[in-house]
Amino acid sequence: MFRLATASLANRSVVGLLTVLIVASGLLSLTSLKQELLPSFEVPQASIVTPYPGASPEIVDAQISSLIEDEVRTLNNLVTVRSTSSANLSVVRVEFDFGTTTATVEEELNRVIANLKDSLPSDVSPRVVSGSFDSVPIIVLSVASTTGDNDALAEILADVATPILSQVPGIQEITVAGGKQKEITLDLKAKVLRENGLSQQSIVDALRANGFVIPAGSITDTQGELQIEVGTNVNSLKAFKKLPLISSNTQTSQTAAQTAAAQAAAAQAAAAAAAADPSAPAIPTAPSIPAAPAVPKILTIADVAKVTYDYAPVTSISRTNGLDSLGIQVTKTQDGNTVAISNGVEAKIEELTKKLGGNVEINAVFDQGPFVEKQLENLTIEGSLGLTFAILIILVFLGSLRSTLVTAISIPTSLLVTFAGLLVSDYSLNLFTLSALTIAVGRVVDDSIVVIENINRHLSYGEEKKSAIIQAVKEVAGAITSATITTVAVFLPVALVGGVVGELFRPFSLSFTIALLASLIVSLTIVPVLAYWFLKAPSTEGTQKKFTESQLASKIEKAREVEEQKEKKSWLQRGYIPVLKTTQAHPVVTLIASAAVLGFTFSLVPQLKTDFIGDFGGDTFSVRQELPAGSTFEQRDEASNVVESLILEQDGVETVLATFGGRADGRVNLGGNANATTIQVSLAKDADGDAIKDAIQKGIDARSDIGETTISAGGGPGVGGSGTIDIKISGTSDEALFAAVEKVRSGMLEVENLSEITSSLSEQQRTLKITVNRVKAAEYGLTEIQVSGLVSSTLRPSSIGDVNIENESTPIFLVQENTPATLQEIEEIQIPTRRGVIELNKIADIREVQAPVSITSEKGERVATVALTPDTDDLGAVTRDVTAQLSEIELPVGATATIGGVSAEQTESFQQLGLALLAAVAIVYLVMVATFSSLVQPLILLISIPFAATGALGLLLITDTPLGVPALIGMLLLVGVVVTNAIVLIDLINQYRKQGRTIQQSIMDGSRQRLRPILMTALATIFALSPLALGITGGGFISQPLAIVVIGGLVSSTLLTLVIVPVLYWLIEGRKERKALKKARKPKSKAKAKSRNAR
Repeated sequence: MFRLATASLANRSVVGLLTVLIVASGLLSLTSLKQELLPSFEVPQASIVTPYPGASPEIVDAQISSLIEDEVRTLNNLVTVRSTSSANLSVVRVEFDFGTTTATVEEELNRVIANLKDSLPSDVSPRVVSGSFDSVPIIVLSVASTTGDNDALAEILADVATPILSQVPGIQEITVAGGKQKEITLDLKAKVLRENGLSQQSIVDALRANGFVIPAGSITDTQGELQIEVGTNVNSLKAFKKLPLISSNTQTSQTAAQTAAAQAAAAQAAAAAAAADPSAPAIPTAPSIPAAPAVPKILTIADVAKVTYDYAPVTSISRTNGLDSLGIQVTKTQDGNTVAISNGVEAKIEELTKKLGGNVEINAVFDQGPFVEKQLENLTIEGSLGLTFAILIILVFLGSLRSTLVTAISIPTSLLVTFAGLLVSDYSLNLFTLSALTIAVGRVVDDSIVVIENINRHLSYGEEKKSAIIQAVKEVAGAITSATITTVAVFLPVALVGGVVGELFRPFSLSFTIALLASLIVSLTIVPVLAYWFLKAPSTEGTQKKFTESQLASKIEKAREVEEQKEKKSWLQRGYIPVLKTTQAHPVVTLIASAAVLGFTFSLVPQLKTDFIGDFGGDTFSVRQELPAGSTFEQRDEASNVVESLILEQDGVETVLATFGGRADGRVNLGGNANATTIQVSLAKDADGDAIKDAIQKGIDARSDIGETTISAGGGPGVGGSGTIDIKISGTSDEALFAAVEKVRSGMLEVENLSEITSSLSEQQRTLKITVNRVKAAEYGLTEIQVSGLVSSTLRPSSIGDVNIENESTPIFLVQENTPATLQEIEEIQIPTRRGVIELNKIADIREVQAPVSITSEKGERVATVALTPDTDDLGAVTRDVTAQLSEIELPVGATATIGGVSAEQTESFQQLGLALLAAVAIVYLVMVATFSSLVQPLILLISIPFAATGALGLLLITDTPLGVPALIGMLLLVGVVVTNAIVLIDLINQYRKQGRTIQQSIMDGSRQRLRPILMTALATIFALSPLALGITGGGFISQPLAIVVIGGLVSSTLLTLVIVPVLYWLIEGRKERKALKKARKPKSKAKAKSRNAR
């Protein structure tokens, strides 16, 4: 690799020009990179959502969910499938292996729907809901009319907002939510329908037979071809009301009267007989009297029904800061820039307000842009501080401003190359890639430090500048190349880490890798050229031509000795050499002491906190409120108002958005729990989020009439907190499942540090159970399905299609006159039979029961989840307590319980990263074997890795920082970083041995000469990471624990490497040398013995 330096020095102008081009392309790439919160990735999950209006959870499960779940389980690459059946809705959630594209997921699930077309109820329409992280809204705006007329605002909002906001580049979709939809309700006049032989189907037939424009061909006249169309569209309410219905029961008046009288008498007789003895055979009704051909009587829809055109009844609320509001959700394209879109939308709000008439208030309820911008700004500030500290450390050690500037140039140059690499790789500037770059600030300077320090050393010997640079680079090129490749190689196993962790940290690894490889190239090309241009030549360079080659070599050697003597007298050497000599003289004692330190540190591991990824932070949070099942709309509205007022009273609260509910008839209820209210809270800048949450919590605790109300960290789409520990319980029967859930809930009350315990089965709702007596129904000529259909059509609106009114597709619903509203009225529902009209309670048992709000099943078994919310940042300790408590609970026969949720994700990630650490160590060993052509010497290098863990774990304990995924990535990084010091040291020791020095002398000289560059690189990295570790700007949930781990590991490994590696080298290589000397002495002894015998 040193030939790169030779070539660069020979083509200095080209290198200078390339450097300028690199800087320019890097700056251009930086301005072109999109800015996001997280890396963009596809989540191989989707749901099949099937609305089934009016259906209970049991019916939804039996007729929809179970069928879909069974069909989905036949797919390949399936991880889990779980169905949730609630009133009016089936949701089947499907998860595939990571790596399965969203397109493939959608294709597979649409194929499932197609296969089930004939098996599912005819009036349901399943649809696939899927998407990547990019499909999550990045901006949510609330729009409220200051005059209170949100209905009028809703009618124009979509038409006005969409074209204005669509002008912002990068927006994929704009969705307007919260507006009321108009509908047509037909309140049927049952008596008119009966008298004229009409039914609901007659109205459906009228819709299907009218309102179409059909091409009927063409004719040709003197003016040319004339197209013919037949029919007229129904595009007004007036035209709809006039749609004709043809009565099939209209005869001549006399015949009609006779027929009606005869049939009525027969019906009365049959009804009387049935009432006297229901078990008796039915009395035959009078036969139909032949009639004259019917004379059609024309009726219109208005004649048979009361037609109402109005907003659909809803039981939902969308309120912003106490005012009813509408919502606008903005999603971005895959290559959209979150920050740019946020700024663009903000710039359009004024124009949108004017277009809407000015009497509106628009607020950003959730906006990723400012949060992303703030986080990136924080990381940039911390990285800049780290860069400054690193440069100061270099200046202190080198004592030369020129050398410091030459070294420091590698940092921005490497980072700019990384920006270009990210752009080419189609990655964004997000929390993970920028965290990698801020961490890399301390590491990218290491190679240049080693190079420039060695160049300065050779120049101090009086060597000619160019040859000194080449020789200096030659001595260290192999070491820094191996060290960089080693550090890069440790990130290769990250490619094997699956799940969300792999998707998030692969861009991190790529960013760090590009930066390190760039720093290596810079140190071998640009740094030598800059050193040639800017470093001072030795004072003797002009007189070197006066000396012969041997004289010059002698002069340089004398200068070397003088400089080395000076170096030995420095404060660093005076402190280090005695320690080195002592440890070399007592190697076994040194190793035992080191092992004791290592053992003590690992004994503290059980005291270490653990978590998963950590909290994203942000200036938003959410409040979830749940009322008992069956609570009325008014009760929920009042309870929500109480909590909203409580939040709005707090200083620092900027926006409060409350949403809950669905349509009154349940036709479209895609939310989760029907009784849950979600309140998104946005805080003002510099607001104390923790204090605000504490104040709100105190207010909530003081009220007993507002249901279960909890506060969650991180509000808004796409930003979550740390999650919950989920205990999944399955049972072979409902009884076993209910009993197991109750036992687990009760048992978890004894576990500390849990703020909330909820169960998916804890919500029960009042349900009117109508059980048809099949035998009695059959006696009246009815089946269970017929009775169910009659009851359903009486109680709930029936959708019969759509009609175009005022250029809007408007749904049409049929309702019955005098819809039953009480239990008694339901019992008295009139059921027509062949034996006359009877009441429902004659053939059915009607009683009120408690039933679950939803039914969840997995692999054909009923399952439930007990969700535990940790009230501490030590997820591992809580998980251990939960596991221990769960093992003591005796579950009913047929029930099982397993721990999942964030605990399972943490365990899986820790296992994968643990394997990645082992793989990284193996890769490092292979690289070292290739570097040193030895199987033994690389083992000496690997000894430094455990000592890195002592400092890393120790600093985590001292700072009370949990060990999570970011900290484990830091451990992975340490594997490569700490070996770097040992590589540089052993490489020089080997060079000295090749020059003929003894092992002991090589160890002493090599350790002494590598002391300064090792300390410089370690301290530069440590000080560069200090702002991140301290969290000066308050951000960095990824970078802070990672920086703490690297700093702690570097402190311990550097100090111990300077002591332990020389000791191990002496023990291993010295033993080999002593064995070789012993073997060499044996032939000589034998020769002497033979010589004596010969005498």
